[in-house]
Amino acid sequence: MNKLEPMKVKKITCIGAGYVGGPTMAVIADNCPEIIVTIVDIDENRINAWKYNPINELPIYEPKLGEIIERVRNKNLFFSTDISESIANADMVFLAVNTPTKTKGIGSGQASDLSMLESCSREVAKCSRGHTIVVEKSTVPVRTAEVIKKILDANLKKEDSSNPQQTFSVISNPEFLAEGTAISDLNNPDRVLIGGDNELAIESLADIYSHWVDRSKIIKTNLWSSELSKLTSNAFLAQRISSINSVAEICEVTGANIKEVSKAIGLDNRIGKKFLNSGPGFGGSCFQKDILNLVYLCEYFGLTRVARYWQSVIELNDWQQERISKLITENLLGNISSKFILILGFAFKANTNDTRESSAIQISLNLLEEGANLLIHDPQVNSKQISLDLRIEETTSLSPDTNYNNKDKGKWKYVNNLSNSFSQVDAVVILTEWEEYKLIDWKKVTKKMRKPAWVFDTRLLLEEKNITDAGLNYWSVGNGR
Repeated sequence: MNKLEPMKVKKITCIGAGYVGGPTMAVIADNCPEIIVTIVDIDENRINAWKYNPINELPIYEPKLGEIIERVRNKNLFFSTDISESIANADMVFLAVNTPTKTKGIGSGQASDLSMLESCSREVAKCSRGHTIVVEKSTVPVRTAEVIKKILDANLKKEDSSNPQQTFSVISNPEFLAEGTAISDLNNPDRVLIGGDNELAIESLADIYSHWVDRSKIIKTNLWSSELSKLTSNAFLAQRISSINSVAEICEVTGANIKEVSKAIGLDNRIGKKFLNSGPGFGGSCFQKDILNLVYLCEYFGLTRVARYWQSVIELNDWQQERISKLITENLLGNISSKFILILGFAFKANTNDTRESSAIQISLNLLEEGANLLIHDPQVNSKQISLDLRIEETTSLSPDTNYNNKDKGKWKYVNNLSNSFSQVDAVVILTEWEEYKLIDWKKVTKKMRKPAWVFDTRLLLEEKNITDAGLNYWSVGNGR
């Protein structure tokens, strides 16, 4: 590599074919046709789905992603399980693997489990040739790049005739994607953040992004600022959601309306209107995990009061799910044992099939614990995923036309046909803001429901008058009466 100029990247390998790696690499390939991009993963089924599935059956649902895959698949975007060979051929390697919260050991319940990231770093050290730029794309705790550097440096191979001397540059390039709008976020980002201590490596990645992103939006920082910026960005957004949900509860007991309050707050240009929609709580792969990482970091450095502050954001989110579950039970005459409840939406938000930390999981579990029978619908989440999230097998024979006496936990069933799902149900609970739920003909479906029937709108998706005019009881989050 010319020491005076940034590397001209010709081949990129991304380890991790998930919600970050898939869309990010697709957009890079789409905007940089001269670069060969390969996504690798140990999950052969997932790789085959990316390679061979029709564009409407990709492993990840994201609006407009299929169109891009159709343009670049097998042209300059490829998918493989041959991780070693792909690393060996790459000028730049993105690490986009999962970093879940630890479930055991030091930091259990707060710190990130970096075992997959460490494993990938060792594989890069083992297989790379010559100079390789390693890009930390996974959401990670502060100073994780230091761990990656140590692993790479400790495993450097001696130069031989078949493998020129290995050298590495480690840079941080956190993603700021909102699922459901990931493609537009990638194509028109608010900013691209690149952190590192090697200016040439930073510039090599900046050159790639500059194919479609204005240079003024590419921000360069040190490694630690980059990592901390990702954690705190998500923490601030999650804090806004917990804050507006706490205000929603005040609205419900005072007679205020959260829609009106949110609008008034959002018109203040010091605050802005984004992330002021009340709902069942935040979800997704990052918000809770990143706040817990922040709590752990603060506790590690003895910042007890700061740790307690961020912990309260998580506690408020948990409470929102708990109180919604209780409200449903209380409004259904204080008893939901053996009653049928139709759950509309299981993804953590609309326009994605991601269910990680979805509010629907805990609310459904709470209702099942009370003995309710659940019919669950989501246009993008399948029954297999719901079974994994609830850790309860689906009961395929469940029907409101049959009497059930649930002495213990309730049962659940996945429903494909929404129009046929209202028969004899006691309540409908909207947990994801899918557009198709706005189109329900309530005057038609009310005839099928068992009275007194309720609609619980946790997303403020519906017009109250349409529900009450149909003879149904209506509750919406943050609506005081």
